[in-house]
Amino acid sequence: MKWKCPKCGREFSRQDQDHYCVKPRTIDEYIAAQEEAIRPVLCRVRGILQSALPEAEERISWSMPTYWKGRNIIHFAAAKKHLGIYPGDEATAAFAGELTDYDTSKGTIRLPYEAPLPAELIRRIAEWCFAKYAK
Repeated sequence: MKWKCPKCGREFSRQDQDHYCVKPRTIDEYIAAQEEAIRPVLCRVRGILQSALPEAEERISWSMPTYWKGRNIIHFAAAKKHLGIYPGDEATAAFAGELTDYDTSKGTIRLPYEAPLPAELIRRIAEWCFAKYAK
């Protein structure tokens, strides 16, 4: 039996399927649409990335907050139990030795909400991505 979202009317195979009724157009809208408990984490990550990437433009790409300079540099996104950081395959390989405490796969780093946020590591990964990918 399909589940129908009461807000937007879309139908899904799973009850209470996560989705965006309306795609966010800005990072502010993205953060505001998330659960109240994780908004501070998202704001902190945004601050880290803004500080690390002052020349990058903030935008939404693939429905995620993105930092862009001629191309996508790095993304982040909220999930139910973790914060996803998406720096790409090359970055996760380059920082593999420092990411052993986190679940990683194919350019993705999953940071559990209950664990301390590795702010300095996020900053260094973002700076590495900017040096590698910015145009």
